[in-house]
Amino acid sequence: MLLFYILTQISTTPLNIIPPSELTAYDNPNDDGKKINIEWTLSPDDSLLDGYEIWRSEIKDSGYYKIGYIGRQKAHYQDAMQVKEGVTYYYEIRCRDRNYNYSEFSVPSEPVVSSSQWYDKNKTNVLFGLFLFSFIILGAIFQAKKGKTLFIRKINGLDALDEAVGRATEMGRPVLYVPGLGGVGDIATIAAINILSQVAKKTAEYNTPILVPNCDPIVMSVVQEVVKEAYLEKGRPEGYNTEHIFYLVGSQFPYAAGVGGIMVREKPATNLFMGYFAAEALILAETGNISGAIQIAGTDAVSQLPFFITACDYTIMGEELYAASAYLSRNPTLVSGIKGQDYNKLVLLFFLILGSILGLMGNNFIVNLFHS
Repeated sequence: MLLFYILTQISTTPLNIIPPSELTAYDNPNDDGKKINIEWTLSPDDSLLDGYEIWRSEIKDSGYYKIGYIGRQKAHYQDAMQVKEGVTYYYEIRCRDRNYNYSEFSVPSEPVVSSSQWYDKNKTNVLFGLFLFSFIILGAIFQAKKGKTLFIRKINGLDALDEAVGRATEMGRPVLYVPGLGGVGDIATIAAINILSQVAKKTAEYNTPILVPNCDPIVMSVVQEVVKEAYLEKGRPEGYNTEHIFYLVGSQFPYAAGVGGIMVREKPATNLFMGYFAAEALILAETGNISGAIQIAGTDAVSQLPFFITACDYTIMGEELYAASAYLSRNPTLVSGIKGQDYNKLVLLFFLILGSILGLMGNNFIVNLFHS
């Protein structure tokens, strides 16, 4: 305690420590006008110091206040503390040793004003990539519009949807469609809704009931409109039953229990699990498996894929879920978008291989190209 008291009572009167020199301040380039860079020449006594204090003011001769601190052997500091665009700032620096002795303040910097730039030159590679990838996707769309057939590899789980709905029709039982736990902003939920649109068209065509329990009321509203539109498109508006698309519960495991109860009571012939799933995945899949239903699952939750693969007849994995809407509808614009993304992946793969080869040869051109 005595040592702490002595240290806190040490006078801050400047001692014979030479302050830094050649202090300069300049606007940080290629930003939003909220950063200023400060550089200086280290004090000749740098080896004896603990570091440097950075002080700022809007008036050259007074009003300075401390904004930062940096250790010795460092001669650059970036001020990002509530810097305002268009305001003139001045900076001073003083040294501090390990015993909290201070030097005189340095000569104030020249005035500096921060300003924003509309274009970040460091992101030129991103702009180039944007144009390149957009050009590839637009090229694929142009090919599709000209009537060129674009190949998409076979996805067994999606091809089995016709068989699954047909089986439910033959057995006179409903189709159970579970859109997962995700909200309407979740990409897996959006993909699940797109798949549901195609499934609903098949159930409308075959006059087969479809049950869709939801754990999110907003998703429920969207699903109701999607299924209703599918039945209208197939000319079967009377077959749509709004009571078959309902809100079940908003909690994870009560939702799983509720869906399991539907499987036991309604005995659907086909269970479709599409969207985002967590720990309830195995509960749902095992319950459906015990009931003897044909099951098709699709999710981008990698940790749940092993459970679906084990307990379901078909599993749609990862990006296959996102491509399902284009795969099922065969809409040329959607299919061309998928093909454009595949072409872009080939371009990235090419750069990855080329960068690896050049890197082994000591050339970092490709690495620097992707660095921003």
